[in-house]
Amino acid sequence: MYRRPRGARLAHFRKLNQNRYPTTFGLVGAIVTRSCKASWYRVKLPMRPNGVVGYVRPWAVRVQKVRTRIVIDISARELRFFVAGRLRLRTPVAVGSAATPTPKGRFYVNQRLVPTNPYGAYGPAALGVSAFSDVLTGWAQGGPIGIHGTDAPWSIGRAVSNGCIRVPNTTLQKLFAATPGGTPVLIHA
Repeated sequence: MYRRPRGARLAHFRKLNQNRYPTTFGLVGAIVTRSCKASWYRVKLPMRPNGVVGYVRPWAVRVQKVRTRIVIDISARELRFFVAGRLRLRTPVAVGSAATPTPKGRFYVNQRLVPTNPYGAYGPAALGVSAFSDVLTGWAQGGPIGIHGTDAPWSIGRAVSNGCIRVPNTTLQKLFAATPGGTPVLIHA
């Protein structure tokens, strides 16, 4: 990854991340040649601070079209899931507390994880998001934010998490099954 085309190196990413999931970036643009072929891609990176972009050569990545989108409204405590622009799922969620707020911005799904204990704190599955907590910097892997199930169903509809989005477990299973890596995630107030 480079700060700008032919510029200084910004970061190095392996094909698989620390959780053994394919490293995923959010494509936001391309620099094209006169023959309309990409010479560089501008991508969102899964690193601090939130919103970092870099440039990568087309031969170093594989581009896939994603037709899904997740929108999270923090104040309404609601998640909406779209496929090809059509609303497919709407659900109440738990969001970050006042002390550990859910970060706002444009992110993307960069991991798909299945916990060893489907009845634990993360429920049956989790979608890692390219966002990081602004306050929990000392956490494992830098305080990443996820969309996951919960072992505390009473928390749904409340602002009680450490920044993650908690979804009812049965709904999370449907969302997880339909959400590929790279899905854009918009989090707003």
